[in-house]
Amino acid sequence: MFFRKKKVGPYEYVVLVENKWIDGKVRQRTLLNLGRVADVLENGTIDSLLVSGAKFSKELAILKAGEELPLENKKIIGPVLVFEKLWRETGIRETLEAMLRGRRFEFDVERAVFTTVLHRLMKSGADLACDAWREDYRIEGTDDLRLHHLYRAMEWLGEPMSEWNEEDPLAERRIHHRLEEMLFLNRRDLSGLEK
Repeated sequence: MFFRKKKVGPYEYVVLVENKWIDGKVRQRTLLNLGRVADVLENGTIDSLLVSGAKFSKELAILKAGEELPLENKKIIGPVLVFEKLWRETGIRETLEAMLRGRRFEFDVERAVFTTVLHRLMKSGADLACDAWREDYRIEGTDDLRLHHLYRAMEWLGEPMSEWNEEDPLAERRIHHRLEEMLFLNRRDLSGLEK
């Protein structure tokens, strides 16, 4: 199997073809039409296929060892995968989602908080820096997030709760305090001891 150009009228297409012996002759059969050449080059279809297929090729893995693949749309996933697992196992995602029930945000607040916390762990900086930083990372559910969503999510975590004690203004409770308490309570078993 191999890729080749196929001209149809005024257009050129990239197709995946295979050669087969039929009646003592080589015949080509088109397996897949990937689209117009210009579109395929622009959207990186071939690059994605080659990278995806490389994991099944021992020879290509050896030849390409130590070389960086020239992809324009590559994203970093390692830290995201590790932190996502911790985020879920500690119950932060579930707890945030429970706290947000009934609130009508026009964006995914949990994903915005996840992104800003990961950014602060990986590379300290403000939410403005986070918005630019996250472009290099593949973080599930964040494609529609914008800078103002990151600001709004962090503002929500800092909102005062209604249980404010006027006699002791230093004891003012905020949403993030409630989140911490709920996470702590989730880690206790019935005997009151931490898990």
